[in-house]
Amino acid sequence: MEQPQAESPTTRAGATGADATGAERAAMRRALELAARIPPRGPNPRVGCVLLDADGATLAEGFHHGAGTPHAEVEALRAAVGRLGPAAARGATAVVTLEPCNHHGRTGPCVDALLDAGVRRVVHAQHDPNPAASGGAARLRAAGVDVVGGVLTDEARALNDSWTRALELGRPLVTWKVASTLDGRAAAADGTSRWITGRAARHDVHRLRAASDAVMVGTGTALVDDPDLGVRHAPLTGPQPARVVVGLRELPASSRLARAAAAGETVAQLRTHDPHEVLEQLWYQEHRRVLLEGGPALAAAFWRAGLVDEVVAYVAPALLGVGASAVADLGIGTIADAARLDLIDVTVLPQDPADPTDTPTVRLTLRPRKER
Repeated sequence: MEQPQAESPTTRAGATGADATGAERAAMRRALELAARIPPRGPNPRVGCVLLDADGATLAEGFHHGAGTPHAEVEALRAAVGRLGPAAARGATAVVTLEPCNHHGRTGPCVDALLDAGVRRVVHAQHDPNPAASGGAARLRAAGVDVVGGVLTDEARALNDSWTRALELGRPLVTWKVASTLDGRAAAADGTSRWITGRAARHDVHRLRAASDAVMVGTGTALVDDPDLGVRHAPLTGPQPARVVVGLRELPASSRLARAAAAGETVAQLRTHDPHEVLEQLWYQEHRRVLLEGGPALAAAFWRAGLVDEVVAYVAPALLGVGASAVADLGIGTIADAARLDLIDVTVLPQDPADPTDTPTVRLTLRPRKER
């Protein structure tokens, strides 16, 4: 291992993104591009790394391919060694989208790999919010490595937004997907609900599923709608998300979910009505992003527990007048207590021009309003 170097201005904890060079900022943008090649699923963040020589030229690149695989820093170091020999990274600068990890998980600490390779400077974007893995920057500084943090932090956080928020919360991030008519009905008086929204909206739901670690419904929805909950109409990298049913009632062996389980896909029934217990189990199973698809009772239980982090609402230009509500009782008795949300995005999903029976749908993305 290279001996610690004399302290320089960027060795101190006060070094920030303003201390990064133009070449390092350009390398960070490239590292973000590399990290974005992996879909935002699984327990690990998306991370990219670019190694620069003393003149700011690129030596090698790497990115993390998923849980259990080498981290981005190790990928880049191996690429440099393979190209230039064992001492390729000695004196180099590592530009990384996330603070190098400082713990033993499925792989060893990236801090060790960087120190062993003789890297003299590390520039990172986002500080690691994972208490089990953080502390890498401090350890590198203690070893005499120049460390600059906070370079393109907003871009790096946006890349791992769901993962970051889940780590900060200490539980899976929950997105509630709801589909309703203009008057808030999720089904007609006779119980029929297919299809309230248009084809484009239904395909968009598969995009949400593809970006989730688990898709969750209650036993009521599982029994009445017999959903599959798999991804069919959107690109999917890796296995299907876990299908999760919450509640005590048994599912018939003929149901789609039971057949998926028999075929070897991940289907779990969590026999509880406690939303906190549900998320605790899902967190233990390394699910960080959960899509709550229904039904009204389960959605209301998660809302009342304060465990809904985002809402994606598909609203069809249709009226039913009566029928099942999109959400059950929230315990709100007066307008002053109404649950208010902040609107993040509005998108119109158009009608299929080849199908006159299809309907356009408005997709609203919202977040529960924080107390001001």
